[in-house]
Amino acid sequence: QVQLVESGGGLVQAGGSLRVSCAASGRTFSNYAMGWFRQAPGKEREFVAAMRWSGGNTYYADSVKGRFTISRDNAKNTVYLQMNALKPEDTAVYYCVAGSMVVLTARRWDYWGQGTQVTVSS
Repeated sequence: QVQLVESGGGLVQAGGSLRVSCAASGRTFSNYAMGWFRQAPGKEREFVAAMRWSGGNTYYADSVKGRFTISRDNAKNTVYLQMNALKPEDTAVYYCVAGSMVVLTARRWDYWGQGTQVTVSS
């Protein structure tokens, strides 16, 4: 069993920064792909960023590339999404995901956290 718990969401002004966290537990994650999706009200889930737990290549949506950074802390079994230069359109519930491989389609990921709200004011 894999459990993912997000935290760190909140309200931030446009241009500001925020870091959301995902604490993973239940199984070893060394061979997992980890990522972040987001969902704004009334919209589909959108891929944000992903990486393998073991490190290596990272992947970003064009809309966040250069502003967001995905990383992990192996000792804490935690993945992070550092969000800089935030825009109002970044407002969404951010979900941590885990699966066997990095994919851009939400339904292909096996495990999901409960989400954490990020609101960017103008």
